[in-house]
Amino acid sequence: MSPEQFLARLAKNGPEPAYLFLGPEAYERTRCRRALLDAVLPPQGHVERENGFTRHDLDRTPLAAALDDARALSLFASRRLIWLAGAEAAVSRAARDEEPDTQEPLAAYLREPTPDVFLVIDCSRYEFEGEDKARIERVETFFAAVPAKVEFRPYAPEAARFLAHRLAKEAGIQLGLAELALLLEATGGDASRISLEIEKLRLFAGTGRKITADDIAALVPDAQSSTIFALVAALGRGDRSRALEILDTLSRAGEYMPLALTFLATQFRTALAAREAGIRGAGQIQAHFNKLGARMWPERARQIEQTMEAFSKDRLQQAVEKVFEADRGLRDARPDDRILMEEMVFALTAR
Repeated sequence: MSPEQFLARLAKNGPEPAYLFLGPEAYERTRCRRALLDAVLPPQGHVERENGFTRHDLDRTPLAAALDDARALSLFASRRLIWLAGAEAAVSRAARDEEPDTQEPLAAYLREPTPDVFLVIDCSRYEFEGEDKARIERVETFFAAVPAKVEFRPYAPEAARFLAHRLAKEAGIQLGLAELALLLEATGGDASRISLEIEKLRLFAGTGRKITADDIAALVPDAQSSTIFALVAALGRGDRSRALEILDTLSRAGEYMPLALTFLATQFRTALAAREAGIRGAGQIQAHFNKLGARMWPERARQIEQTMEAFSKDRLQQAVEKVFEADRGLRDARPDDRILMEEMVFALTAR
């Protein structure tokens, strides 16, 4: 089930004896954890909540020992919530034959669960796609006896945009469409980071004025990548003067030049790969790289599209080579970062 389905069922029917939480998404997991904790151990009963919540890390505690704890009655709490973190560790231990019979005791416990004791078996390490897909399927199979499964998948781009818009509105901050796009790009659409950065922006700017791109660049990690993209755009136009101005801005802002070069290299290589694959348009670019497992957001796909329009295939290859040369130069003993970057700009804007 999805987090929304979990919350709806919890509100309607109360908590299940056990849940399997799967996936890395932290924002919805936190929401569900708080809701479950409030349902089992209401916040009014501070002593009951303190004594009724137990956490075991399955990388240190065998699952069998955690189940023994679930069967034991507490002298200090009438209801208990037991959180079993690191579920993947139990799977690995069983695979090594350290606990070969773990699945049957879990199934036996769930056939007769202890009244008023609620388990959450949590696996947050693995993604649902790519190399982790088989691993998370093994976890799901291992804990198949748990009937209630909640999947915490990353937010889709439009869902992340809607969440950011809603949280900004709730925080009372004014966030325009361009600034919203910049925030999403800087946070990679990660819901937890979106929530955190909006709270930082609220504390920084208050509710009396509109949030600017400069505010986001000052407070949100990775937001300066938009300034580096402006450098890519200037290079693509052959606008040497503008490229040098942006380079000066990055330098005065204390941008770490090897990191800037890493972004430039990624931008040029991705655009070159897209051109060689024969794809066009931001939609095709996003779909192509998402299919390959390289998650890409709409704003990023549009940036790649603009880079492809600005650079021919030969110029993209030249750009990759020049960025590599500049990066190698920055690693020499006592290099002058600014001069090396300016030399790269001159080379890429030569007529």
